[in-house]
This record gives sequence, C-alpha cells and structure tokens, in this order.
Amino acid sequence: MKLNHINLTVTDVTAAATFLEKYFGMKYQGGNKGMAFLFDDEGLILSLMKAKAVSYPGTFHIGFGQPTEEKVTEINHRLREDGYEVAPPERHHAWTFYVQAPGGFTVEVLC
Repeated sequence: MKLNHINLTVTDVTAAATFLEKYFGMKYQGGNKGMAFLFDDEGLILSLMKAKAVSYPGTFHIGFGQPTEEKVTEINHRLREDGYEVAPPERHHAWTFYVQAPGGFTVEVLC
C-alpha cells in the first residue's frame, strides 16, 4: 500500500507552496489562493487548504529526507541566508533540523 496524499491546512497557500517548491523540490500542479496541489518525485500529492488560523499540535511536522548530511546542511544554510530562523543541524535520531514554514506548519529536514 502506498500513501497517496496529505492535506495541510495553512494560513497562506501561496507562500507555503512557494516555500515547498523552492527548498524541497515539490512541483506545483494547480490551485488558487484557497488551495494548491503539489507533487513529489514519487507521486505523493500534498494539498494545501487555506484557513484563517492554524493550530497543529506541538510535535506535528512533515519531514523531507535528504540523501546526505551535506544536503541537510546546504538546505539549512540556504534557509538562514533567506532570513529563516533555523538552528544548525544536530545529531539526534538523524542529522536534522526543524524550520517553521510559511503558513503555520513545521518541517523537519533530515538524513
């Protein structure tokens, strides 16, 4: 069985979609200011739906696995250069860091 899609509720669909495209290679496949549909290379559909407010549990996040620790560090540097507040990657369950994405959800980047 293969996971087909995930729906995230976000406060800013355009900003969230742009973030996911720029840093994680998601491909925009349509939508509008109220919703967007993005795909990864494996066919997973990530739908973004607009809401006035978002309240995910504190531990909720989505994760983007990377092929190497160097790629994790590279994404971390790009985010910091672009003004995102992110701590450097650390060794926990993986070489990892978290970033608050536009729209109100958390992303983990790991290898």
